[in-house]
Amino acid sequence: MGATMKDIAKCTGLGLATISSYLNGGNVREKNRVKIEEAIRELHFEVNEVARGLKTNRTKTIGIILPELNNIFFAEIITGAEDILRSHGYATMICDCRSDAEREREAVDFLYHRRVDGLIVMPTGASDSVFQKFIRAGKPIVMIDRKMKGISCDCILVDNQGAAEDAVNRLIRSGHKKIGMIAGPDDVYTARERQRGYQKAIQNNKIISNDSLIARGNYTIAGGAAAMRKLREANPDMTAVFISNYEMMVGAMMEINDLNIRVPDELSVIGFDNVDFAKASVPKLSIVTQPTARIAQEAADTLIKRLEGSLSGSDCRDMDGEKTTATVTLKTGFVEGRSVKPLKQ
Repeated sequence: MGATMKDIAKCTGLGLATISSYLNGGNVREKNRVKIEEAIRELHFEVNEVARGLKTNRTKTIGIILPELNNIFFAEIITGAEDILRSHGYATMICDCRSDAEREREAVDFLYHRRVDGLIVMPTGASDSVFQKFIRAGKPIVMIDRKMKGISCDCILVDNQGAAEDAVNRLIRSGHKKIGMIAGPDDVYTARERQRGYQKAIQNNKIISNDSLIARGNYTIAGGAAAMRKLREANPDMTAVFISNYEMMVGAMMEINDLNIRVPDELSVIGFDNVDFAKASVPKLSIVTQPTARIAQEAADTLIKRLEGSLSGSDCRDMDGEKTTATVTLKTGFVEGRSVKPLKQ
């Protein structure tokens, strides 16, 4: 027969109330915590998580929903967030919705009925209504990379508009004026922000542009290849291209190779994410980089603080003292490669 709370009480000399408080996530004195944990190890005590969940209405489980599990950007964030959550005693249930709105809805329903304590989600951008049941139940949601109207939740973002604007400005400073962009789906927050950054750089530098210089992909390798071919066919005199997503960058570079376009002699390129791919390319690509470790840290920390009721600060309270939401916006970086050719001014 396994050890019980009474066995721990006998071993530590502490009361059942103190031990129960510890096992249910309550605060206990540090010296008592040490005694209880030593007794748990010595007695091989196992917590009945199902029973504890029924008593506390907490399962110590976090749901994670992401668009593509094989996307390196998402995978790095989820790996980092999972490590942090585990260190705080939370297990994770990960759902890959494959950028499909119906799969996302099914994932939300699945996690809700599994009584997860909260969600970390990178939404498809299709609908906000699927998340309302979590909001109504008072369960916290932290959105990563994307923001949706109608959902009152914390968001961890990067400065997508600023990143795109900086990338295009680099091309302009190198003398390029016929600059194309491979943009993402217009129903995705990050894609819209990056396109705004491109357009802002073009307008601020008073460069004449037209719609044919923007080709829209779907954040996939195939989408990037198709967009690159479309750009080249519509703009044979285009001297530079900004590719706003890693998967599309891979596809675009494959298409550039198939078309026998020499980078940077015939076409200058700035991409997005994945330092390893950029280094492996010939020539080495110049790319925008995102702080994946910081995103993971902020997302996990924010959710844990919500669950523990310790998230505070002026950014999370309105003038009446009511709890609002927090939005963290992180800066991107830039890795210089050899894929941009300076043109004569």
